[in-house]
Amino acid sequence: MTTTGPTTPRMGVSSGEILSLFRDVPDGLTKSDVARLTGLSRTTVNQRLDGLLAAGLLVPGPEEARTRGRPAGQFVVNRARGVLLVADIGATALRAAVCDLGGHVRNEREAKADVTAGPQSILTIVEKLFAEILHDIRRPPEAVLGIGLDVPGPVDFASGRVISPPIMTGWDRFDIRGWFAGQYACPVLVDKDVNAMAYGEQRLRYPDVPHLLMVKVGTGVGTGLIAGGQVHRGADGAAGDVGHVHVTVPDVDDPPVCRCGNTGCLEAYAGGWALVRDLREQGREVATVDDAVRLIRAGDPVAVRLARRAARILGGAIADMVNLFNPRVIAVCGQLAHTDELLFAGIREIVYRRSLPLATRNLQIVRSDLDPHAGVLGLAQLLVDGIYSPERVQELVDRATT
Repeated sequence: MTTTGPTTPRMGVSSGEILSLFRDVPDGLTKSDVARLTGLSRTTVNQRLDGLLAAGLLVPGPEEARTRGRPAGQFVVNRARGVLLVADIGATALRAAVCDLGGHVRNEREAKADVTAGPQSILTIVEKLFAEILHDIRRPPEAVLGIGLDVPGPVDFASGRVISPPIMTGWDRFDIRGWFAGQYACPVLVDKDVNAMAYGEQRLRYPDVPHLLMVKVGTGVGTGLIAGGQVHRGADGAAGDVGHVHVTVPDVDDPPVCRCGNTGCLEAYAGGWALVRDLREQGREVATVDDAVRLIRAGDPVAVRLARRAARILGGAIADMVNLFNPRVIAVCGQLAHTDELLFAGIREIVYRRSLPLATRNLQIVRSDLDPHAGVLGLAQLLVDGIYSPERVQELVDRATT
């Protein structure tokens, strides 16, 4: 590996901070590397590494790797110490996965699921998929160190409860964490779906971009904000709910009714469900958003015209967010992001026309690299950050060495 020269000694470098160095270098570090990167004495490095090894957080590098040129005394993060269970719950489908402690997916399942069926129905499906994928990799429930779920609605992150969701019938304040408490003795994280997607995209694809906007255009429309490298949830978890912002469209005298009960919401014009509604009104036989996407990709003139209109309306809302938030990258995911370049052309046209030149001079508007796995990968990263927080690491080290 490439390392810098000796640093100024820092006597307060914690075990958690040292572990974070190993997380950033998958091939591992030696004691000399750690001393060079931290400025700590060799005695202190030995003490820190002994504690991390005793806690099972680090392990010696594989023997076969050392024979390929990796130096002896190399240590790596123990990614097999446990597993993570994550579920990305959308409006009409969900994806469940088991990940290692590096945040890598080891097994996954998909299922059709209508979120309006209510929490008991959906979480029963999730619970079943979790059991199946754990069985497939031969790990018991006791090996699960964290569970993460994301949902298509506003979430009070501190309590893990969905609050007054526009489309999630029966989910309001439901105890999602409690649902899993009887079977899994681990923390349960619940977040808005696009927050998790945004975090995964930034951490895994744009780690050097501290300000990123994720836009999901699927059945509905949602956004997630990364500010300063962290998820920006706002004061109460409601930040980024752009799908239910009222928009004015010049050629519309009677704004459409949204699923939330209001009229003129952005997703009532530009969401996938609205596109299906409009196509049906034009005589097209479509039942799902995927049907609409197939028509657009096939070049159906009505579908293309409606999609272009939706893209421009969406672009207007995104332009406002660019002026307010000034992201460096806008990543777009969801079913409608796969309509070739049609959606992106409409968004870019309006964003670059209406946003401030200073806010767009370095702006990238791209399709998500992680879609459709952004949700599960983002949840895994959020869980790993919690498991490896300095406070949690020190607690594990103290427990193992006393």
